Amino acid sequence: MPTARRTAIAIVLLGAAATALAFATGAAVVDGPADTVADGDLAIQPADGPNGRYAYLNDDDEIAIDVSASNPNIEHPSFQGVNVDTTGRIDDVFTITYTADQYAHVWIGDGSENVTFVADGDSIEGEANNVTLAPNETVTIGLELDTRGTAAGAQLGADEFSIEAKIAEPEEVDATATGASTQGTADGGPTKTVASPSADRREFVASGVESGAEVRFRADGMPIDRDNVTLEGIDLAGVRNERVELNAAGSPVPFANGSALTAPTRPRPVGYLSLAHEFAPDAVDAMTIRLSADRDYLNATGTDPADVTLYRQTDAGDWVAVSVEVVDEAVVDILGLPEDRVHFRATTTEFSTFAVATREPRFDVTAATVAPEAIDPGENVTVRATVRNGGGAAGERAVTLTADGNSVASETVALAPNETATLSFDETVSAAGAYDLAVGGTPAGTLIVGDPGGDPAGGEGSNSEATGGDGESAETASGSDAASSAADTEAGPTEEPGGIEFVELGGLLAALALAVAGLALFRRMPRS
Repeated sequence: MPTARRTAIAIVLLGAAATALAFATGAAVVDGPADTVADGDLAIQPADGPNGRYAYLNDDDEIAIDVSASNPNIEHPSFQGVNVDTTGRIDDVFTITYTADQYAHVWIGDGSENVTFVADGDSIEGEANNVTLAPNETVTIGLELDTRGTAAGAQLGADEFSIEAKIAEPEEVDATATGASTQGTADGGPTKTVASPSADRREFVASGVESGAEVRFRADGMPIDRDNVTLEGIDLAGVRNERVELNAAGSPVPFANGSALTAPTRPRPVGYLSLAHEFAPDAVDAMTIRLSADRDYLNATGTDPADVTLYRQTDAGDWVAVSVEVVDEAVVDILGLPEDRVHFRATTTEFSTFAVATREPRFDVTAATVAPEAIDPGENVTVRATVRNGGGAAGERAVTLTADGNSVASETVALAPNETATLSFDETVSAAGAYDLAVGGTPAGTLIVGDPGGDPAGGEGSNSEATGGDGESAETASGSDAASSAADTEAGPTEEPGGIEFVELGGLLAALALAVAGLALFRRMPRS
C-alpha cells in the first residue's frame, strides 16, 4: 500500500505519515490546526488535556511527539524525559480524526520495541489491531513505554512511523464498528438499540414499549463540546407509542440550519444539541436530558456547576431557558458515575434544538450624573451611578470613573441577578478645566472647573492662569512647582464613601501624585 508521507521520529517521536485513501473526501469537522494526510481524509492533532503537550505541530505543520527536554511545550528545567528501566503509559497524546464519508480501518505501522501506540489501552499497531472509524469520528492515541535495558540519554522509537488507513468493506462494518448496541432487554422490557453513525451522533430506537412506560437510552458520552460537555442519555417518561425513534446530534457551534443562542441575560453558549423524533409530541409526557461536563474544564473556565443551564429553541426561533439540576455527589457515587465529571439533568416536554450554556453576570451602568456641574478649583464634586446586573448569575465587577477617558477612581460592586446598586464618587478637583466624566463608559456629564478659557497654554511644563471663585487671577506653575503650590493649598486626599481614594491618575497628575502623597486632582485637559 503506498505511503503518502514518512517523517523521521525521534521519545522523541517526530512526524506522521499515512496511506492514501481512494474515495471522495467528505466535509471535515476539525477544530483548529491539524496535520492532514491521506489526501486530507485523516487529521492528526494534539489531544486536549495535559498529555497533549507532548504533541505539537512543527514548522512543516506535521505532528511531532516529543517526550524530552527538547519539547517547546515543556519548559520546566527538571524535565529530561522518561526514566530508564521503567514501564508505563501516557494516555491521550494525540488524536486521529477521519473526515471522509465512508467507514475506514485505521492503524499505525512501524512500531518499536520500546514504544507502542495504543487506543483505549490496546495496541493500534498493525492492520490486525485497526480501529474502524465512522465519518467524522475521532480516536485518541497514547503511548506505552518500556525503557528496560536502556541507558540514560538514549533515543527511543523507530526511525519512522506511519498512520495507515483503508476503506472498510460493507460486510466489515458490523454493529460493533458502527457503535450500535442493544440496551436493556434482559428484564423483558422494550428492545432498545443505539447506533452511532459518527462520534457526535446517536440514533435511538425502542420497540415493544408498554403504554405509559419509561424508556431510558444511554448515549455513552456523545460529544457536544468535544469531551468538555457530553450527552450521557435520554429518558422518555409516559411513552404511549409501541415504538419510538429519536436522533441526537451534538456540535460545539450552531448547526448549519440553526441560529446562535441569544437571550437577554447573554449566557455563554458551550455547545448545541439537536433532537429529532419520529413520533407525535403528545406520545411522550416528558423527556429528561442527561449531560455531564469535565470537572477540570469547569474549573479552568471559572464555571460554577450551578450556573450551567440549557436553552431550547422554539418554533419561532426564540430561546427559552430549561431548568437544570446538578446531580448530587452521593447519587453519583451510588450510580457509579465518573467522579471526574459533573453530572446534570434537565426535564422538558418539548423536543427541539437545545443549547448548553453557562449563566454569567452582566454589569451595566444604567445612569450616571455629576453634581454640581461647575465648581471652583479645590472644591468637591460628586458623581453618582446606578449599576445593574442584568446577567443570569451573581458576580462582582470593578466600576471605574473616568475623566476625558482617563481612569480616576474605581469601586468594586457585588450584585445578584437583576439587583441594582448606586455608587457615589466624591472627589476634589484642583485644576481648572472642562472634563467629560463617565462611569463604566456611561456619560455622567461635563464638569466645569474654574475658567477653562483662562488656561491658554494647555500642557505640561507651561505656566497658566486659573480664575478662582472670587474672580481674581492667580499665577500657577506646572511640574514640580505646581505640585508644591498644590501641596500648600490642599488638605489631602478626599475619600469617597466606599473607601476608594482618588489617586489613580495618568500623565502629569501621576507625577504629582508621586511628588505630593495622596494629592487628588483631575489631570488638566484644557478644551478649545
